[in-house]
Amino acid sequence: MNMKKRIVALMAVFTMAVGLLGGCGNKNADTNTTSAQSETETDQEAADKVAALIDAIYVQERTDKTDEQCAAAKEAWDKLTDAQKALVEGENADPDYFGRDTGDASKDDPLNEDGIGENELLVVSFGTSFNDSRVADIGGIEKALQTAYPDWSVRRAFTAQIIINHVQARDGEKIDNVDQALQRAVDNGVKNLVVQPTHLMHGAEYDELVETLDNYKDKFDTVTVAEPLLGEVGADATVVNEDKAAVAEDITAEAVKTAGYDSLEAAKEDGTAFVFMGHGTSHTAKISYSQMASQMKDLGYDNVFIGTVEGEPEETAHEQVIEEVHAAGYKNVILRPLMVVAGDHANNDMAGDDGDSWKSLFKAAGYFDKVDTQIAGLGEIPEIQQIYVAHTKAAIESLGDAVKSSDAVTATSALEDGTYTAKFNTDSSMFHVNEADEGCGTLTVKDGKMTMHIRLVSKKIVNLYVGTAEDAAKDGAELLQPTSEEVTYSDGTSEEVYAFDVPVEALDQEFDLAILGTKGTWYDHKVSVSDVQNAE
Repeated sequence: MNMKKRIVALMAVFTMAVGLLGGCGNKNADTNTTSAQSETETDQEAADKVAALIDAIYVQERTDKTDEQCAAAKEAWDKLTDAQKALVEGENADPDYFGRDTGDASKDDPLNEDGIGENELLVVSFGTSFNDSRVADIGGIEKALQTAYPDWSVRRAFTAQIIINHVQARDGEKIDNVDQALQRAVDNGVKNLVVQPTHLMHGAEYDELVETLDNYKDKFDTVTVAEPLLGEVGADATVVNEDKAAVAEDITAEAVKTAGYDSLEAAKEDGTAFVFMGHGTSHTAKISYSQMASQMKDLGYDNVFIGTVEGEPEETAHEQVIEEVHAAGYKNVILRPLMVVAGDHANNDMAGDDGDSWKSLFKAAGYFDKVDTQIAGLGEIPEIQQIYVAHTKAAIESLGDAVKSSDAVTATSALEDGTYTAKFNTDSSMFHVNEADEGCGTLTVKDGKMTMHIRLVSKKIVNLYVGTAEDAAKDGAELLQPTSEEVTYSDGTSEEVYAFDVPVEALDQEFDLAILGTKGTWYDHKVSVSDVQNAE
């Protein structure tokens, strides 16, 4: 029996006991007992009514009555006493539906405004009713995309109508579903539509999104769907890609920093393992979880493990992961969600106090000295946001000449000698400007020559070369040398990173820029400099 049902049962027993005590040695016992039972029935009837109203909107299909039903459910809930609210119990209804505090919904922007313009970037998420997570995770991705593409109007859609209804009924915030968002785009005369899913992989949600979009393709001049976070799926568990490598590195670095360790190796020496818990799926894309586990091993992250709530694929079930961590000899475990948002699964299935949560199951195993949790979604990690930015960039570029920036500076001659700020665009989520600089660097123009000063995210890239990786590896190649600089982040923390001065021949034109990592391998990349503004 879960905690919610135990509370309801205890309240019922308490009420019966009060009725029985009132009848002992009292000639009015029958009257008092009948009155108490009548009041209990009245309370339960009121609670049952609200439960039925909640169950009616806990559905995945929107109808012309949905707005009315959401309002009715909240109105009925607000009329309940605290005792009655505790009795709310339905197929999906419980006191937490309206009663749980998940943060301030007024801080969230549903991005459902009209006046979109010709170019729309529609960010599609499964969604979450946890307000703080919606702001930090989904909102964080949306803001990063709007910053990167100011010429595009960013709008939002959720695929989970159940969540849309929950947020609307509880908080009065209306979020478009995919059909509503697409119709809004049509009504606003959008010509070019780029859809960026925040989904983790090419799973069922992604497939349903593509299917829905097919019904609207003839309504726009151009339309395309960008890659989800982990990119292409691949044929088997050993197939990894640059996206998975970037995600593995970024989420591990964030977990290590949050745990207070200087490095993953330091955590390993302390006997600490990190377990990332995903949702899991029966879809063929479930192999993505196995690939993430392979990617961790390829990176040498011996104390990082991948699991799923659903236990699909099988090797990601909690029983398997617990035994795997135990067999590796780790005594401390840190659980963190492998999910874009830290919603119900993160708060309950991972970090909840019920016996079937991952935290409780790891503790019950008796193998570990300490089991901690980090309740934070992937979407709030700046490096993860930049992966979505890179995917959107590729999608926009796939539209070709149909979409061009209206105010791009395209020639050196357009700039006088001086200092400017400008965007430094790359083709990879693994290689980008430090998030503290919001995708920008300092462009210096002197005597007709341009140099772009960029600060990177760490000291993992040790050299740059203007040209291809093949040429960079040749003897005598003129490599760009780094300088160490300190960056300060929005939370007040600081970090030493590498910075480079990159020669730029022309603006808004891609050029080859190879990078050399700490492992001694050169990689090819395409970069460009755009959106030049006078430095303040």
